Amino acid sequence: MEVAVLGLGEAGSLIAADLVAAGCTVRAWDPLRQPAGIPNAASDLEAVRGADVVLSLTTAAFALEAARRVARELRSDALYADLNTSAPQLKRELAEALPVQFADVALIGVVPSFGLSIPALASGTGAERFAELFRPLGMPVDVVGVEAGAAAGLKLLRSVFMKGIAAASIEALEAAKAAGVEHRIRADIAGVLGEPLLDRLLSGSRTHAARRVDEMQAAAAYVSELGIEPRVATAAAEWLAQLRDTGV
Repeated sequence: MEVAVLGLGEAGSLIAADLVAAGCTVRAWDPLRQPAGIPNAASDLEAVRGADVVLSLTTAAFALEAARRVARELRSDALYADLNTSAPQLKRELAEALPVQFADVALIGVVPSFGLSIPALASGTGAERFAELFRPLGMPVDVVGVEAGAAAGLKLLRSVFMKGIAAASIEALEAAKAAGVEHRIRADIAGVLGEPLLDRLLSGSRTHAARRVDEMQAAAAYVSELGIEPRVATAAAEWLAQLRDTGV
């Protein structure tokens, strides 16, 4: 299978490396990064030309621009899969902008912990085909619908809960520190969540604050679109923005 990977940040570079290890022919493109061990194309157009599958991991902010740039170079039978975390509306816009089958793919979990074996949700016209191609490579893919945006929406609703827990933990521990009882409150929270999950929520929030701000803003927009006031999603986005800007 020939796979083009657009975007070689943390997730893109790890998935591309695993695809190479799995025996796929990979051509990757990122204007800012060229990780060792990953075959890099001279341009995004060269990367997608002739590819069976295009994986977009550019970040949500550039996903639509990236898709429009390469649309005319895609084979008529190619599959274009967007793996960025974004609002369902963006996934629908991507599907409309592309002349090929489209898969809205939501990665569930942390890519550095799983690599290509990360669990995924998929929807869109190309969801079943994505599952058929990537399950044999070790990715557990759950097809959740034929409409682009269905997978993205499910991930964002899950994120309201997970990032909400993280934000609540951060706020409680910051207040506990000010009160001089941080150790006790941390022990109480760890007793509910478990120390490994608490550590992952706290460290992940700081390490990935910038990306998660965008995720939670998208989540807030989606919750609002559903007619629910996004109190938790908005609060989580505000805490993440503070971590991004100040580290505290």
